[in-house]
Amino acid sequence: MTNLSIIKKYFNEHSLIQSNIESFNNFVEKGMQEIIKEIGDVIPTIIPEDIQEFKIKLDEISIGKPQITEADGSKRDIFPIEARIRKITYAAPLMLKISAHIDGVQRESFVTQVGKLPIMLKSKFCHLSGLKEDELISRGEDPEDPGGYFILNGNERVLITVEDLVSNKMFVEKTNVGPSKYNGKIFSEVGAYRVPHLIEHMKDGIIYLSFTRFRRIPIIVVIKALGLIKDKDISEFISTDRQFDEVIVNLYESLSINSEEDALEYIAKKLNFNQPKDVRLSKVKENFDKYLLPHLGTSPKDRIYKAYNLCKLIKRFLIISKDEIKIDKDHYMNKRLKLSGDLLADLFRVNLRALINDLLYNFQRLVKRGKFSSLKIVIRDKLLTSRINSAMATGSWVGGRKGVSQNIDRTNYLASLSHLQRVVSLLSSTQENFEARGLHPTNFGRLCPIETPEGTSIGLRKNLALLARITQEKIPEDKLKKIFEGFGLKLK
Repeated sequence: MTNLSIIKKYFNEHSLIQSNIESFNNFVEKGMQEIIKEIGDVIPTIIPEDIQEFKIKLDEISIGKPQITEADGSKRDIFPIEARIRKITYAAPLMLKISAHIDGVQRESFVTQVGKLPIMLKSKFCHLSGLKEDELISRGEDPEDPGGYFILNGNERVLITVEDLVSNKMFVEKTNVGPSKYNGKIFSEVGAYRVPHLIEHMKDGIIYLSFTRFRRIPIIVVIKALGLIKDKDISEFISTDRQFDEVIVNLYESLSINSEEDALEYIAKKLNFNQPKDVRLSKVKENFDKYLLPHLGTSPKDRIYKAYNLCKLIKRFLIISKDEIKIDKDHYMNKRLKLSGDLLADLFRVNLRALINDLLYNFQRLVKRGKFSSLKIVIRDKLLTSRINSAMATGSWVGGRKGVSQNIDRTNYLASLSHLQRVVSLLSSTQENFEARGLHPTNFGRLCPIETPEGTSIGLRKNLALLARITQEKIPEDKLKKIFEGFGLKLK
């Protein structure tokens, strides 16, 4: 077998944009159900007077194949060529099982359409999936077309891969502006939450933590408020093999705080909480549970683990600030690529919550009027459809990002492939960011060193290497525990 035939065989079996197609398949098969699970039970605040408890449960979500509803109400399958010619969206219906539980008893259960999701061409849920060359030609498709894009109102749209720093990892850098000598940044992300945390080392030697409403709270006070009270324990959890002078300074500064309640009271005063004492202290605890390092957990029992992790973050922060180790932000180990499936998951999560809020509003309005009869009448399936289609048609994404969705470049075949492989950084093209724009050794084999534009976007708009593949696997927690236990670690 010649080299050319081997290459041809590989391309016949593996699409160049296989990673994007796998990402979309993964989102539809697993991601949507995980988002439904995240939302959990929906509990209205206003319910009929004769009912003690009313709960709306969202169960299984499923998707069909792309179809169209004609003017006479009939439904039938639709292929991409017809969607292009008739200027319509190539989308499939989303079906969700919903049940109503009254006073702990299930009273109503049904499956309803909650919207339509645009389908990626050549994905598992596309009519073109698995068709042979002659079948594709009979359906009006180019057999060499790789797919990996969507059809919205007849336009072929591609979702651009977004490059971002890895979440849940701290990056420390020296700063030349402001009162802080060093800054440590960590984006704590779990599900819908992505909370930025900032650790600052001021010139007076005190290390401060900032996140959401919490602005420059001494980090030792936060640790004590989480339940790690003794200075000796804090010092040992930061480091047992060496002593940092900065730790002694910070412990001395918070010497007057001797209990968890003192620490919570100190933070409540800093945040100007003026409610009664027990209310303001519980409010601080709730904020800790919800917004402080949420990837470690959001329940009260996780607070002590958050304290331990803050101690380890202090150690890492101090070691890096003394130039004993360096963190290379541009190393590709510290980057993550958000493919079509990840971007659609962000969009679906936000808009599904909007649909739930609309359902609750309609339900409670009917309850007030005394006209409520069934959950079926309060679900507007066009809301989710219109919001998803609008974002994909304009490119305006959740989080204020622009240009995520673009019309595919059809200048020639290579231009189309290039567009489907495009990677865009979230950094502003108007700022210098020299290091982020430069080639890094870890880009080899992953990103194309040539395919980047001249001008302000140079190095920020890139392309995947032709044969690059992006892994989709998420390692289960049990598997990780076994790996660590194999290294000799004892896990609880």
